[in-house]
Amino acid sequence: MAVNTDAVGKQFPPVTYAVGREKVREFARAVGETEPLYLDVEAARAAGYRDVVAPPMFAVVYAMPALAPAMVDPEVGIDFSRLLHGGQEFVWRRLVVAGDEITTTAELVEVSERAGNGFYTFETRSVDQEGAEVCVGRWMNVVRAA
Repeated sequence: MAVNTDAVGKQFPPVTYAVGREKVREFARAVGETEPLYLDVEAARAAGYRDVVAPPMFAVVYAMPALAPAMVDPEVGIDFSRLLHGGQEFVWRRLVVAGDEITTTAELVEVSERAGNGFYTFETRSVDQEGAEVCVGRWMNVVRAA
């Protein structure tokens, strides 16, 4: 497999996600969270938050809409029939709460080939409605050799 590195550095349009209270609760329940801050408005307010707090991995929910177009971009050249999830890392700056509007941009930051497999690393940067960074994600995908 010959990977194309020409798209490295390509940035993709920002996507804004409005964080809703019920989406936060649904996510928390789906992943088995029982922390009251994620489920109960009064518990969140008593702790100093204006609404329910999104669990940290909710970052996938608000970042993925910006990442998805990057992964299917023909210039990037990912073959989905051979795609494997390689890993992801996040650095969180502050907790996201219901009512936030999170804008995420994605960039292809690295493409390499090892043992015939293609490795594609994307970075997402998410900011809140005031422009403050809330999360940076690195997403690594592997395209298996034929």
